[in-house]
Amino acid sequence: MSASGHDTTTVAAGEVLLFRGAVVEGSASADVLVRDGVIAEIGAGLSRSGATVVDADGLVLLPGLVDLHTHLREPGYEASETVLTGSRAAAAGGYTAVFAMPNTSPVADTAGVVEQELALGEAAGFVTVQPIGAVTVGQRGERLAELGAMADSRARVRVFSDDGFCVWDPLIMRRALEYVKAFDGVIAQHAQDPRLTEGAQMNEGAVSAELGLAGWPAVAEESIIARDVLLAEHVGSRLHVCHLSTAGSVEIIRWAKKRGVDVTAEVTPHHLLLTEELVRDYDARFKVNPPLRREEDVLAVREGLADGTIDIVATDHAPHPAEAKACEWHAAANGMVGLESALRVVQQAMVDTGLITWGDVARIMSREPARIGRLAGHGTPLTAGQPASVTLYDPSPVRTFTTEDLRGRSVNSPYVGRDLPGEVRWTLHRGTVTVADGALLESPGVRA
Repeated sequence: MSASGHDTTTVAAGEVLLFRGAVVEGSASADVLVRDGVIAEIGAGLSRSGATVVDADGLVLLPGLVDLHTHLREPGYEASETVLTGSRAAAAGGYTAVFAMPNTSPVADTAGVVEQELALGEAAGFVTVQPIGAVTVGQRGERLAELGAMADSRARVRVFSDDGFCVWDPLIMRRALEYVKAFDGVIAQHAQDPRLTEGAQMNEGAVSAELGLAGWPAVAEESIIARDVLLAEHVGSRLHVCHLSTAGSVEIIRWAKKRGVDVTAEVTPHHLLLTEELVRDYDARFKVNPPLRREEDVLAVREGLADGTIDIVATDHAPHPAEAKACEWHAAANGMVGLESALRVVQQAMVDTGLITWGDVARIMSREPARIGRLAGHGTPLTAGQPASVTLYDPSPVRTFTTEDLRGRSVNSPYVGRDLPGEVRWTLHRGTVTVADGALLESPGVRA
């Protein structure tokens, strides 16, 4: 018997899977038959001789989750994470595709590096790893990287970002938007004015003043977003705003969308749930960029996600070795791991509060991230004939999140010791089993 109370199942090589009684994308219950790597049938009372039957009564079947913002650290920072360990963490969290950020060493600013990342993902096999290319050479903001070469490479890069470094020069940002328009690319901006955040340690406000820590003002994020939506409107190109975190940022995106600007935005799970109050204990697990904000900001981003102003949830999974967090607050690295906990946090912050439905979860954690990133074969509706990249999720259990839940190389999770709902029961990546009965497989399993 599994932790969720459902009968455990063993999948043998070449067997067909039958999920019986699953709530498909949060709508009606149905049986779903997976065969030869695709969804073969969806309906009531399905049966097939010899099929491995999974009791999915009360469980939610979602299209495989897609993360538009993952740090896999390889090449160069394998002490924190590798493509293999990060892919395992992703599968454990219900993901079937992740977009790998370019802040590696060397930086992913050439066709050679993004093709290397693609090959590492293919070798790992747990998820589809789609590289993101840097906007500028070395992420230094001085001149454009090989955008066209990365787009034309085997990796077919369509998302470009300097990630932790804002593309602060408006002329370079304009040129980047113009360049990627030619091949339907998108610039994903880390919206942070570098001058307004020099030495910043946490959100600027009453708590930072009380603790004596240098503040990180909301306007540092909001001013860059405002500038960039105007540039995107002028150029007529696609803009994506990474890890939006303030109430003011939500209003700017809402205004821009009403004007018809082609802008999308993401919010992280931690900005949907955690606040700056957690900094009071100087626990560096809660040090992140952008910083944890006020309760008012948390409520605003929840509302923005619920009403469609914010398009997706992206983890900003940022692993670090233990020594990078087990130190003084000012010296600690920014970032949190989040792949294994993301769906559970979204359930707690958004579904259990009645703000969104499971159908909305399929949209914000699968379909829209795949659409924004132009990633074919992922985020597709659960219909017969589609590739079987699916997540079977049990929303009923509530248990304490521990380091045993983490499947990557680093353990810098802000949720360790916190009660979270839900459990990923099965993950299939293009028909290949990666999680079975809540257990991550040591290597990708049989193809159902």
